[in-house]
Amino acid sequence: MDTSDLAALTARARFLAVPGRRRILGIAGPPGAGKSTLAARLVDALDGLAVLVPMDGFHLAQAELDRLGRTGRKGAPDTFDAAGYAALLRRLRDTAEPGPVYAPAFDRALEEPVAGSVPVPPGIPLVVTEGNYLLHDDGAWAPVRGLLDETWYLDVDPGLRVRRLVDRHVRFGKSRPHAERWVAGSDESNSRLAERGRARADLVVRLGHAH
Repeated sequence: MDTSDLAALTARARFLAVPGRRRILGIAGPPGAGKSTLAARLVDALDGLAVLVPMDGFHLAQAELDRLGRTGRKGAPDTFDAAGYAALLRRLRDTAEPGPVYAPAFDRALEEPVAGSVPVPPGIPLVVTEGNYLLHDDGAWAPVRGLLDETWYLDVDPGLRVRRLVDRHVRFGKSRPHAERWVAGSDESNSRLAERGRARADLVVRLGHAH
């Protein structure tokens, strides 16, 4: 993404950030597409008008994944509390709450969700949320799209995306061979699921340009 892209996307996000009401912008896409980077840049550029609430805060805890036998599929749709995420989005849309709404975050160093990490003050007009399954239409994920005022799908060259993912897993403790196997298996399976929702997005954003 170049500077002109960020400026255009920021302007589009700023249009949603109208004081006096709460809107939610979703940024979807496959693992490694750059969703969290774009979302963080938008929030920084909006300078106090937006808060970032990541979908990843709704990962199930490792102990629960172990109990369910889903550890080897971490990151798949059924390894998240999708209903809890939808409930938080509904709560965030209700600006009548007198105090902040607290959202969870995901600590990559711990590989665990951490509750109460992200405060969303009542006067914030825009929440930016990002994750793989914002456009997923199956099961408990189905209501999510309808709770977002606008959704962007981030589409990136597959080779670049895979390299990013491998490097990320290595950075957080996996050996490179293990990281490559994980990306080829779990991450790419999840990528195919995320890509199914592409047509439901309001905007498709590619590295370097939007259309």
